[in-house]
Amino acid sequence: MSAEWRQATRQVRAGYRPGTRQNSSVVPIYQTASYEFDDFETARDIFALKRTGNLYSRTGNPTNAVLEQRIAALDGGVGALALASGQAATAVALLALVRTGQHIVASNRLYGGTVDLLGDTFADFGISVSFVDPAVPGEWTAATTPDTRAWFVESVDNPLGSVPELRALADAAHAAGVPFVVDNTVATPALLRPIEHGADVVVYSATKFLGGHGNALAGLIVDAGTFDFRTSPTRWPQFTEPSERFGGVVFARDLPPGSSAYLGYARAKFAHDLGPALAAHSAFLILQGIETLELRVRRQAASAQLVAEALAAHPAVAAVHFAGLPGHPDHARARAQLAAVPAVFSFDLEAGESQVGPFIDRLRLFSLAANIGDARSLAIHPATTTHSRFTDAQLRAAGISRATVRLTIGLEDPEDLIADLEQALLPLAAELTEATA
Repeated sequence: MSAEWRQATRQVRAGYRPGTRQNSSVVPIYQTASYEFDDFETARDIFALKRTGNLYSRTGNPTNAVLEQRIAALDGGVGALALASGQAATAVALLALVRTGQHIVASNRLYGGTVDLLGDTFADFGISVSFVDPAVPGEWTAATTPDTRAWFVESVDNPLGSVPELRALADAAHAAGVPFVVDNTVATPALLRPIEHGADVVVYSATKFLGGHGNALAGLIVDAGTFDFRTSPTRWPQFTEPSERFGGVVFARDLPPGSSAYLGYARAKFAHDLGPALAAHSAFLILQGIETLELRVRRQAASAQLVAEALAAHPAVAAVHFAGLPGHPDHARARAQLAAVPAVFSFDLEAGESQVGPFIDRLRLFSLAANIGDARSLAIHPATTTHSRFTDAQLRAAGISRATVRLTIGLEDPEDLIADLEQALLPLAAELTEATA
């Protein structure tokens, strides 16, 4: 047909027919903003949420769809939503549940950026948050009000690596009639599947261990399909009442078979309106990382165990916060709940805050970077970076001191990592020896 076209038309149309199937063995990158509909009726029905299909890349993309299906399969969920970052995933996951004037109960041991989101930005939206101890389910129940619409916790907290008892929290949340949302970024499905422990929604910063190489931002929301919004319809009008915007669609009743009401609403409203779209190339990079996920995180966990044991025996280290050590308060729970203890943990310098900067600057292998789950080992000082906006009271509640250093163990040889830490600690050990001589 191109022989009939003039040159300008050939520049735009020649050589490609939309929808042509190929036999690529690797997930292709669909680098497109829009999609050509088969006909008028198809376009109308997809926009009206009467059938599934590619609408516009702000709400979905075929490359992203593979990523969504893969993480849902890994977690045992009914579906997933891919977004531009972990922060976007947390925001959309909770905004789909909580409205202005309503309330969230959350762990007081969260990543600093999540606390900024919940305690500051959500407050601007008129959403209140109570931060409580993840180790005490009774505090969560006591903090819950008739307006509470979500409980939120990290399965393994960042930066200390504490491990809450997910089943106890899930049971308490469900007794209160509230969905239980779990951030599983640190553990990943390779070490923990939160849905098996009662989670209704799981979120990820896929930037971290899922991608594993520090080369792309991405976030994921997984729906377990276990929370039935129809049992208390007046509490969940966004799912159980006709939507004027979408022509009277009731998300909990009218979506195509196999669809998640929760994800359908999150995608149609918040992904569409706020626009935190994941680029197809980024989704491709995360998919590549997931292919080696279990190999990487188990190797990193084994290395982290060796590094933590070496630090625990070092005189310049006051404490090691790693649940793989027998003396850690969460050790038994970590062994029961996790396939291995993840490679993100912290330790405290005996010398105190004044020596943190010089110690970090002496490191040669560990990179000073605000990330976790990279192939490269990283070190950072939470109190002046990732958790720098915390008050002293918030730091104490989270178990973080100003002498705390966070490590994320990469894929280097653990003996090299231990040697790097030891040479950086050597001046501190020498000073302690002189002080006690």
